[in-house]
Amino acid sequence: MAKNNYIFKRVEKKYLLTDGLRDELTSRILPMLIPDAYGRSTISSLYLDTPDYRIIRASIEAKNEGHAYKEKLRLRTYGTPGDDTKVFLEIKKKYKGVVYKRRISLTHAAAMEYITGGDKPPDSQIMREIDYAMRFYGDVRPSAVVSYERDAFFVRDLPALRITFDRSVRYRSELLDLKEGSGGKMILPDGLSLMEIKTDGAMPLWLSHALDELKIYPASYSKYGNAYTDIINTKEEN
Repeated sequence: MAKNNYIFKRVEKKYLLTDGLRDELTSRILPMLIPDAYGRSTISSLYLDTPDYRIIRASIEAKNEGHAYKEKLRLRTYGTPGDDTKVFLEIKKKYKGVVYKRRISLTHAAAMEYITGGDKPPDSQIMREIDYAMRFYGDVRPSAVVSYERDAFFVRDLPALRITFDRSVRYRSELLDLKEGSGGKMILPDGLSLMEIKTDGAMPLWLSHALDELKIYPASYSKYGNAYTDIINTKEEN
């Protein structure tokens, strides 16, 4: 596979933590964690959708009706990119609790040219999957920028197990270009963090015990889903 193509298959569990609970958990498990390649970073994702939000509506409806399949299209960057900065064009699918993420790395300029109807990036299996989804939904365009501050770790001796903590989750539905920075309206209250545990196998006992002892339980939270809900609510209020 080309080095700029990436495939991930894993189970992702989400948890909403107060600052106090996050500090208590990290004090217990930090000796087992190593910061990953990005460590502490600002992540921004440009979500792609139709003007009537067909993709996120389908995802929310699937969750509410107990269906097994959900899908998202997005362009992700670490920090604020320039034209030549490498970014990730991704398609993320979730089926029966398992997340399948495929992404390609390309320059921000090339990605935006493609998204706005220009030339398709070099051919690959992943690019064909992304392009099929773009054509399947029809009239896909930038919909919202979602940004947050992330601390990312992998587990010592278990590099396939990653733990991330996201704070200050925010979005905007204008200035839909990642070059415009990471500003936006907060959609995760101060004092809360979104923790995600991502693994391709079982969770180690020391981690399961820490979660049980602190009464930390999985929660449902979609960053883009919450942004969409706020967009719709704001439109109705106006």
